[in-house]
Amino acid sequence: HVQLVESGGGSVQAGGSLRLSCAASGGRLSTRCVAWFRQPPGKEREGVALILSRDGVTDYGDSVKGRFSISIDAARTTVFLEMNTLKPEDTAMYYCAASAYEYPRCVFSGTYQYRGQGTQVTVS
Repeated sequence: HVQLVESGGGSVQAGGSLRLSCAASGGRLSTRCVAWFRQPPGKEREGVALILSRDGVTDYGDSVKGRFSISIDAARTTVFLEMNTLKPEDTAMYYCAASAYEYPRCVFSGTYQYRGQGTQVTVS
């Protein structure tokens, strides 16, 4: 059973940067889909970035393309979300999620059985 713990959130001024981490325990992320989602208060969940750990293929939500970057460490235990040129509309609870099974490709609408508690990002 994989457990995910996010860190790195905080408050930052518009134009600034943050780096979020999603650390996995109880299992590696070697062949899983791993995604970052965010949910602002009162709004629906939005897919931010995802990565297929096996081959590093990534995808991004339209609102963050060119500003955010997802990556995974060599040990396949931690996924990072580098966020640059942050905007007030990026303010949300960010959480990572991972699939329990291996898929040929990853999509935001896929099934992610594991999810962390989230880390708050506030941009002012």
